[in-house]
Amino acid sequence: MSRFLSRALAGLKPYVPGEQPQDKKYIKLNTNESPYPPAKGVAEATYGQAEKLNLYSDPDCLLIKRAAAAVCGLGTGNVSVGNGSDEVLAHIFRAFLQDTGVAFPDVTYGFYPVLCSLLGIKYKTVPLRGDFSIDISDYEGIDSAVCIANPNAQTGVYLAPEKVEELVLRNRSRLVIVDEAYIDFGGSSAVPLVKKYDNLIVVQTMSKSRSLAGARVGFAFACKQLISDIESVRCSFNPYNVNRMSMYAAAMSLEQDEYFRSCVDKIVFARVYTATKLGKMGFEVLPSRANFLLARHGGVGGEELYKKLKERGILVRHFGDERIKDFVRVSVGTRAQMDEFLNAVQKILEERDAEG
Repeated sequence: MSRFLSRALAGLKPYVPGEQPQDKKYIKLNTNESPYPPAKGVAEATYGQAEKLNLYSDPDCLLIKRAAAAVCGLGTGNVSVGNGSDEVLAHIFRAFLQDTGVAFPDVTYGFYPVLCSLLGIKYKTVPLRGDFSIDISDYEGIDSAVCIANPNAQTGVYLAPEKVEELVLRNRSRLVIVDEAYIDFGGSSAVPLVKKYDNLIVVQTMSKSRSLAGARVGFAFACKQLISDIESVRCSFNPYNVNRMSMYAAAMSLEQDEYFRSCVDKIVFARVYTATKLGKMGFEVLPSRANFLLARHGGVGGEELYKKLKERGILVRHFGDERIKDFVRVSVGTRAQMDEFLNAVQKILEERDAEG
């Protein structure tokens, strides 16, 4: 580090994103991107905007707000837009959590503790149950804000909407943030609840089910008062935070409902197919409602499996966290990609057996 770095950041450990290697072609099953291209018309919607790149984008992001609000049955005053949901989360953490602190599961999206460290927010981790599920009774007596990913990042385990509502209701004096990056792959969104409760924020992204990871567009949905606070932070940091090409791409994608549902259905089918095949190979596979699977095998460690798959040109994700270090996280790709992954895993297990 340089001698000029703020003392408050001396111990900062930045978030480590999944590998994006450029050295050769891999089957990428490590960053939960969609294996399918954006909907038809998305690229075309951006072409005319390239000629206007000399002009700033709309600081109010009204084009996307209107499209997202229409999909969710909300008003534009219930929506804030960010440069990916990570930026949306940063705005939320900065706006609301520095006084209260926050609690989140011990196994969840790794960006939450990084944001807390960066912004000087106190946080508490609440252990998941033995089956890696969230039990809302474990948050009883916690007066800080609560942030959960649903389905949960890293595990894919899902919390039913009535349980989310119960979490919101148990303490109306605390803020509840629900990060729904993976909600489209098998869950019911908590977005309708923002019409009823002023202590709930729901965060979503275009990166996963909408095939726009490279466009970087995310949302916060909440009551107008909360959104007004988030917008104040956004405009104090970067009022032109979403570029005009991403804005038009996102708006067009939100109109393509049939294509969106088709891609989601194919991913869900491939997820179930892959989980079944892994189970027959002796893997423990957590019940996922996301576009990834968390799996472990008694015969090969998580880090070893990750390395051996990478040698074969297949990228998965391995985390060193104590509770999930024996697992690999596998993003769900096309059926053909999953077959290549499964064949590689089978050969690795056979080689291990042969070694004795």
